[in-house]
Amino acid sequence: MRAVRLFVALAPFLVGFLRDRRRFIIVGGAPRRSEAFHRRRAERLTRTLAGLGPTFIKLAQVLGVRGDILPEPYLSSLATLTDQVPPLAPGEAEAVVRTELGRPVEELFERWDPAPLAAASLGQVHRATWHGREVVVKVLRPGVAELVHQDLDLAFRFLLVLQVLFPNHHTRALGAIVSEFAKRIDGELDFREEARHAAQIRQNLAHYPAVVVPEVVTALVQRRVLVLEYLEGTRIDRLQERLARGELELRRLVDTVAELYLQMMLVDGLFHADPHPGNLLVDPRGRVVLLDFGMVIPVERALRSNLARLVLAATRGDADGVVNGFYDLGLLDPDADRGAIRDAARQVIDLVGQAGTSVRQIGQLVEQILLSFYDWPLTLPSDLVYFGRAAALVEGLALRYDPNFNGVVELRPLVQRWKPRLAQVLLGHEPQAGLGDWAKELSAGVRQVRELVRRLEREELKVRWHPRDVGELQRFIGTQVRRLLLAVFAFTVGLITSIVYLADRRVEVLVLGLLVSFAMFAVVFVLPSHLFQNPLRFRGRGRGR
Repeated sequence: MRAVRLFVALAPFLVGFLRDRRRFIIVGGAPRRSEAFHRRRAERLTRTLAGLGPTFIKLAQVLGVRGDILPEPYLSSLATLTDQVPPLAPGEAEAVVRTELGRPVEELFERWDPAPLAAASLGQVHRATWHGREVVVKVLRPGVAELVHQDLDLAFRFLLVLQVLFPNHHTRALGAIVSEFAKRIDGELDFREEARHAAQIRQNLAHYPAVVVPEVVTALVQRRVLVLEYLEGTRIDRLQERLARGELELRRLVDTVAELYLQMMLVDGLFHADPHPGNLLVDPRGRVVLLDFGMVIPVERALRSNLARLVLAATRGDADGVVNGFYDLGLLDPDADRGAIRDAARQVIDLVGQAGTSVRQIGQLVEQILLSFYDWPLTLPSDLVYFGRAAALVEGLALRYDPNFNGVVELRPLVQRWKPRLAQVLLGHEPQAGLGDWAKELSAGVRQVRELVRRLEREELKVRWHPRDVGELQRFIGTQVRRLLLAVFAFTVGLITSIVYLADRRVEVLVLGLLVSFAMFAVVFVLPSHLFQNPLRFRGRGRGR
């Protein structure tokens, strides 16, 4: 029944995306789609995913930053999706606490608020008092782990069929998203893992006076129960009044949040991978409070070095360095046209560097570039998805309160201050460890050269040339193969019909078979080539036509 419900809910959107390319799925031109039409459908998609439960809410939040899979306005609509759901029935949360900790809440806590402080898709939070301390108790929803694993199993089955029918880089990217989510979700369903992450991040950020992380009450941590220090604060997207009163300064706040995520991503190597406004508060002293550590990912040193190299190249205005950084990070498929990518990077760098450039101009250029490369096999590694969500959070925070806020200009002093730290990341996490790390890099380089020589000896070395021409050649060959197969099938039908006629002397069979055969030949030679190509290549470009 769950599979039927998912199919009934999601199949209309799949058919709609296919019809954006061809009115009758297989044939017909692209229908006219207005921006209002796409906006309405994006809102329906968001509501549908929210109604399908925690698995699809979490997946939709990741899809909301995947510009390589979905265009606007679907990205903006999915980005608004939160996992606020109706609370548990009275007594259910208390029953989970009793099962996990072995005692009722009345005995464990001096005070227990039965009304939840927050109710999310995976857990529910209650406020309480423990040994005179104000705490929050996070309880895993009963049955949610089983539901998530069931949904993932069904999602993998649906994706397998989808990738067989429409084998392109969009469906492969969807498969990668679900696979990555499946690897990460078990950590969110075990609060002991979340407690370890919270304690480690609290230790890493202890030297940041502008950031505070709640302390874990380790004595009360179990698989389905997590107890943390209670910290007062205002959601970071509800600060209008405090900003208007002058209690907070927007630029300092944006700077703090940006530096917080840079620290976790490039220096600490332990990244808070669920950045959304509900997980960031601002306390009465103006400090940023970081919450919810269910989704935390380690960042390997090689990835940190590549990110640091990319940031330094961008600050220098080095387009070649930026493109090299994209390739090093795995953002670009080796088949992507390097020349076109470099031209696009050069346009963005030149525009950003011009005085008086508006946020709108930059946004329009980036959107144009994304649309230009939407059909190319660009990829977004899983770790970078979460980094992109953090960047979107910082940008959204600034633009929410100041539509004219230019993040590139305003954060430039922060990047300049971070140059020494970025250099340290390239040398090693600690300055004194730099020599050893360089030795490791040299050793790795020697191994790579040795492997290159071996591949040359085995005649396994591949040379890539003119990626765009190769892509066109592949599409041309694929089209001709499809035509050839259809022609062979038409010839086979005609031949079998003739044999049947010779055996039975039934003229109607001969006429019908020859008509079918001639119709197939007509399809091969008359219909345009694009009808033989993959239909699932929705780009969203038709919304303004």
